[in-house]
Amino acid sequence: MSAKFSVDLWVEFIAGFRAPPGRFQILRQLPPDRGEPSYRVKGEKEAFERVARESELRPWADRISD
Repeated sequence: MSAKFSVDLWVEFIAGFRAPPGRFQILRQLPPDRGEPSYRVKGEKEAFERVARESELRPWADRISD
């Protein structure tokens, strides 16, 4: 399975995955987790990094305005 997101792209977590709102930058691609691409991401307002599977993320530009 090929990765959907590239390094430096801004994404957000899909609702329901207990991540704070806001945008996250893809820092690097990681080996697959449970058969799907995974990434190291860093929140714009966080001092630490997270690991996320592709199914937990969507492009920042796809967000719906309130």
